[in-house]
Amino acid sequence: MQISQLYVYPIKSLRGVSLSEAELTSTGFQYDRRFMLLKVDRAADGSPTLKNMHVPHFPEMSLFLTDLIYPTPTNHAPSKTLDGPPRTGSIIVTYRPPGASPDDPTRTRTLQVPLTPDPRGLRKLPITLHRSPTTGYDMGPAYNDWFSACFGYPVVLAYLGPHSRRVLGSFAPEKSPAHAAAAASVPVVSMRSVAVLAGVTLVLNVAGRVAGGEGEGAALHGVVPGVIATLAAALLSAAMALWPWPWGGRADERITFADTAPYMLASTTSVDDVSARLPDGETMDVTKFRANIVVSGAARAFEEDFWAELTVGDGREAARLLLTANCVRCQSINVDYATGTMGKGESGNVLKKLMKDRRVDRGMKYSPVFGRYVFLDRGSEHARVRVGDEVVVSRRVEDRMVYDWPGLTTLK
Repeated sequence: MQISQLYVYPIKSLRGVSLSEAELTSTGFQYDRRFMLLKVDRAADGSPTLKNMHVPHFPEMSLFLTDLIYPTPTNHAPSKTLDGPPRTGSIIVTYRPPGASPDDPTRTRTLQVPLTPDPRGLRKLPITLHRSPTTGYDMGPAYNDWFSACFGYPVVLAYLGPHSRRVLGSFAPEKSPAHAAAAASVPVVSMRSVAVLAGVTLVLNVAGRVAGGEGEGAALHGVVPGVIATLAAALLSAAMALWPWPWGGRADERITFADTAPYMLASTTSVDDVSARLPDGETMDVTKFRANIVVSGAARAFEEDFWAELTVGDGREAARLLLTANCVRCQSINVDYATGTMGKGESGNVLKKLMKDRRVDRGMKYSPVFGRYVFLDRGSEHARVRVGDEVVVSRRVEDRMVYDWPGLTTLK
């Protein structure tokens, strides 16, 4: 098998950007879902309230395409204007209403959003996605007004900034039945333990030297205390590294504005199975599944249900991906990307077609499964993956994993 496609979604629920390669991080691909849109509603008393926007509830979000212009390596100052040169990198958002051709400037609108805005001076927004709260920043009128004019109702563009969200349920590897045992059996040597080892060794060695005294034979007498000090420091550091201190240890998994996990994986073999359920001449658009990593070459459709771990690439740069949960699906896969509405005919009934045989997760028995949620093994931080990289299933499970995320009912 191999990676056939890679995608990043700079603004949640808008169309994604196809990549040829990407850097893996514990919170997802760089720039993935760092922005999201919120609809401004009015309460009974006229006060504004903000509603999270997801493509199954706002299918018109599919009319917005995105592209990335990466920052130049010599300038890291935040961009201050919409029309200035993209020296710090930009998200290019293109609104293409139904029936508009890509080269029709009279109907197509374009906006440039800085990849990494300076949040100083921006209004803070409390944002909660699927019971996992965080703080975002209101990007302000210049961006909000542009999106509001395209949508036809007021919206706010929110930026995540330096914040993140907790991973709830049993999605994180250390809480997943498929990975918890393996994680518990491997001691984690942290930077804290390394620092403790160095510090304690230094202190005890100095003490040992002092205990050795001065004069003839002092050097010989200082060796024994020094050896003892080194052994004591090593034992003490190991104990501190393995003991579950409340102020240290492995950090909780964190995510951006992604729903439940930093990555989602899909198989083209399974996409082909969905296409076979459509009338002749129609194929399923893989981008409607909004995967970050698409793998081709699987022998059977939906065999990914039983993948627990993948190795991507080879040699020293190989990356380990940990699959922890099934991706349960909603109306988002029925959206017609050309019209920004729910699809008509058979293509608008993909969810119903999957209901027949893909309600295979006991934790979400009324929702069909397509694709898997993925976390990054900590040893693979900053590894790079590329289209064409070999993908090997390094571990499988006999039983499907069970969905356990409190309060999640919609996707993407």
